[in-house]
Amino acid sequence: MSALKEKLSETSIVAGNVTPGFDGVARTFIDNFRTNGEVGASLCVTVGGETKVDLWGGLADPKTNAPWTRDTVSVVFSCTKGATALCAHVLASRGQLDIDAPVMEAWPEFAAQGKERVTTRMMLDHSSAVPVFRDPLDKDRSYDWHYMTGRLAAEAPFWEPGTRNGYHGLTFGWTVGEMVRRVSGKSLGTFFQEEIAKPLGIDFWIGLPEDIEPRVAPVTPFVYASKDARTPFMIALAKDRQSIPALFQFNSGKFFPGGANSREGHAAEIGAANGITNARGLAGMYAPLANGGGSLVDRATLARMGEVSMATHDDATLRIPTRFALGFMKSMDNRKRSLAPQIWGEACDSVIMGPAAFGHVGAGGSLGFADPANGLSFGYSMNRMGPGLLMNERGQSLVDATYRALGFTSKDAGVWTR
Repeated sequence: MSALKEKLSETSIVAGNVTPGFDGVARTFIDNFRTNGEVGASLCVTVGGETKVDLWGGLADPKTNAPWTRDTVSVVFSCTKGATALCAHVLASRGQLDIDAPVMEAWPEFAAQGKERVTTRMMLDHSSAVPVFRDPLDKDRSYDWHYMTGRLAAEAPFWEPGTRNGYHGLTFGWTVGEMVRRVSGKSLGTFFQEEIAKPLGIDFWIGLPEDIEPRVAPVTPFVYASKDARTPFMIALAKDRQSIPALFQFNSGKFFPGGANSREGHAAEIGAANGITNARGLAGMYAPLANGGGSLVDRATLARMGEVSMATHDDATLRIPTRFALGFMKSMDNRKRSLAPQIWGEACDSVIMGPAAFGHVGAGGSLGFADPANGLSFGYSMNRMGPGLLMNERGQSLVDATYRALGFTSKDAGVWTR
């Protein structure tokens, strides 16, 4: 593996290691800084459990010119859902959690208001019908696990559970996370740390210890222009404050969007949104899943994890076509089915991977996934958020370069093919 160190400016350097054959991936990573406005980022690719690309660079904090180093970490937003889902699957693989049993068997309070038939499977595939909260949250208590799970248990479903899906943008972390807590007897963050992160040797936390705080790169939000409010999601934000998209955006407590750079927001356990890691952590979490399951899950569980469980042409929250496995995103090609590519670029509102791949995008464009058909795991994290509801040009270009390095030639089918 050859070392790479390239100076981009007086204060910005890309460094790391690249295996021959993956030079195009490295060039794409560097080009993102030169032409796509990347500020600070990390990228990791493994194949067959062997690290092929491990790169980092740019600025962790542009206000102070602090560099992004090998051990810099950042909030990866909804990539956290993949970690939370994995906790549930680990328990299922051990025979401790039946994902098709009614949730009420472990969480009786959740059966309120007609949710008695909800299963963990429905929670995982975004069909459990509680994507948002109708009534205003007490923001001073939105980092209080028991307050948030209590509110969800009391919430009436927005549709008959299991009949359609709508992205459970933040509620996923408390629905699936509470099932992990009830079954394991450990908090979500503790279970993830003790059963997954530490055994794998990865830097990844749901609920960040204070001593790691100096390593966190602050997030820079993407600022949308009012003239760009033309997609169904953004129109709903502007015109109907009681719509599911608007409630997701504006009734989400303290973390989203303002708490992502706060110590309080980092310390809480928000299983849908506040995981903190880097590309090495994301790729490291998915590497066993790309190679038979390792010690995390058995092969039957792994096969079930990657299958499409719910799909729609009009997601009730995101208002775009979506495809979900059990807690993970599958390849979604919305280049011709969304208005976002016309506004912000072709990659917006899509994430295009291999047919067998499953993983999760994070707000602003971070991504982690496994592709068991190719023994591939992939992780990308950054601190400057980009536009769109799924990927944007920076992250998708890295996915594309990775598949090309593996001999794939086209994504015209909506998935990468040889």
